[in-house]
Amino acid sequence: MYKEIAAVLENSVNELTKEGPVSLCSHNNPTKLPSLEKIKDCITLLQSVIFPGYFGQQIDNVSTLHFHIGVKLEKVYTLLQEQIYRTLLLYEKEVTEEHASDITLRFIESVSEIRRVLMTDVEAVYLNDPAAKSKRDVIFCYPAILALTHYRIAHRLLTLGVPLIPRIISELAHSATGIDIHPGAMIGESFSIDHGTGVVIGETCIIGRNVRLYQGVTLGAKCFTLDERGYPVDTPRHPILEDNVTVYSNTSILGRITIGHDSIIGGNVWLTQDVAPYSKIVQHKAVRNQSV
Repeated sequence: MYKEIAAVLENSVNELTKEGPVSLCSHNNPTKLPSLEKIKDCITLLQSVIFPGYFGQQIDNVSTLHFHIGVKLEKVYTLLQEQIYRTLLLYEKEVTEEHASDITLRFIESVSEIRRVLMTDVEAVYLNDPAAKSKRDVIFCYPAILALTHYRIAHRLLTLGVPLIPRIISELAHSATGIDIHPGAMIGESFSIDHGTGVVIGETCIIGRNVRLYQGVTLGAKCFTLDERGYPVDTPRHPILEDNVTVYSNTSILGRITIGHDSIIGGNVWLTQDVAPYSKIVQHKAVRNQSV
């Protein structure tokens, strides 16, 4: 019996090491894969820098804030530089640690701007929801802010040329909140999502300022262009929402269409055509069958 077990295990090990994750690693070196846990640690540290006192270590004395943020940013640099370097090795033959360091420093320089924009999102969520009793409620409790924090960090890393890590970051938020925002989407300031469960925002979406979405909204693609091999081509395929647009729950807006500024899109609407500014789009009223 033991010989049979050993034989099966050895055969399975041999089969599993022929193909699989190892073959996906740069230079066949699995030790260079990025660490999911360290990326999570980076996000936790960045949350505590962006919203000091709300996440991570409590700050009892404001006079020590400079010290706390400095220590955490130094940890972010160390962790993120390593993860960026390992990730770049998966996609490029020649990568230097100096290049990864330069990207990391440029990202850290932008953290204050990320926080500024996130505070406009906090303000928008607070103003658009009577149930929010304070901005503290919004920062502590609202899934939209968690998702947007991840998105705005991921988007910045993507614009700096970092592969893979932005998707990991966005999917961490997706799994925690049910809000799926691709890091490639371009989202303006003062963006709010009410409730949020089931919201999907596609890669090539462009969203203006002061836009509000409700739960179940999909900003998706209508169809895909395929190349000669039958693979989808990465072209603009998701909607553009101009400033001051509101989209109510369970509405799907599909394709590269434009929703004009100051428009309201009602719930349970299916849209595949442009909408002029200042429009109000609602579904047809239900028709009662008199014979029932």
